[in-house]
Amino acid sequence: MATLSLRQGYLAAFAAVAIWSGFMLVARAGGHSGLTPYDLLGLRLAIASLLLCGLGLPPRASWCDGRLWLLAVIGCIGFCLLCYSAVQWVPAAHAALLIPGLQPFLMALLLLLTGQGWPPARQWPGYALMALGVLLLALPLLQGHGGGQHWLGDGLLLAASLLWALYGLLARRWQLPAWQLTAFVTLASAVLYLPVYLLWLPKGLAQVPLATVATLGLFHAVVPAIVGMLVYLRAVSVLGPARISALMALIPVLTGVLAVPALGETLSPALAGALLSVSLGAWLVARGALPGRAAAVAATTFHKEQTCRT
Repeated sequence: MATLSLRQGYLAAFAAVAIWSGFMLVARAGGHSGLTPYDLLGLRLAIASLLLCGLGLPPRASWCDGRLWLLAVIGCIGFCLLCYSAVQWVPAAHAALLIPGLQPFLMALLLLLTGQGWPPARQWPGYALMALGVLLLALPLLQGHGGGQHWLGDGLLLAASLLWALYGLLARRWQLPAWQLTAFVTLASAVLYLPVYLLWLPKGLAQVPLATVATLGLFHAVVPAIVGMLVYLRAVSVLGPARISALMALIPVLTGVLAVPALGETLSPALAGALLSVSLGAWLVARGALPGRAAAVAATTFHKEQTCRT
């Protein structure tokens, strides 16, 4: 059973990689559609909430759990607003590199700060390659070739990446059921955000064709908000936050390559080097993880799930 659960964890991880690459590309396209970041999050929450009401509401006790409210603010409202704002100014490859690409650094830092120690020494070369990738990404900006908007966009992405690492760590630590967490985070975020959006935040819906609004709204509401969250949380519960973060760092190359034909973005030598460096580093980190530890995590997780079901 542990082997089956581990295989499911890797399938969920690869599905999350594909979904997150698509999210980066579509978010970048949405940033140039005329919709504001507030519109994109509002559409995502409104449509996803309607779908979730039909699929099944989380348990009533969830609404009294302060941990779930915190995860809604961190992993949905804060993270999405930072992402949707940043992609107005930076290419999709930057978003892919600084969010999933930077996760192993931030996750290792959070694990260290919470007393779980340094990562194994055999993983350090992978982290060094990721550091090189971030340096290559920042090189044009340090040389004065990037404008203030690029600095602002990359700064917002760094903040979003930190929130996502914290979200993954807390979700893993608290061992909340994936469906309960996915449904509650979306519905609670809608309760908190939509009134503020409707009453006070700027909107661009009237200036954008209805087909574009519907397409972007449906994509963000269904693919990353529901499917993506479920497969990501499943992967984290089986593989653990450190390993899934390393695997998610494979997203930058996929996103950077697809952004060239899909969005007409350029892939400079420095950016290509950054993407390859981060992805190779991610592979080394994942390769350096203890295989026995992942299997033990999978077995423990499976036992807990069976206990909860019975």
